[in-house]
Amino acid sequence: MAASAQASRGLTALFKRGWNEIPEVIGSSVVALVGIGLTFVGLSNYYRKDCDNRRYKMDYVVMRPEDPRAASIRKD
Repeated sequence: MAASAQASRGLTALFKRGWNEIPEVIGSSVVALVGIGLTFVGLSNYYRKDCDNRRYKMDYVVMRPEDPRAASIRKD
């Protein structure tokens, strides 16, 4: 009966109860979610701007001038 009373109060009551009982777990979970969100934003920016342009590679790659990847090569 007590479980259904807690469930009817909503997610906010559950968060407050968790914060009072185990603040380390709740706080670290929030920080982890922020980190995952920032990682997603960083990766989407990385791939959107075509930043997979390493200065040094492990293998030698030959590209023809008409290859679309050849236009994005940096010459630094």
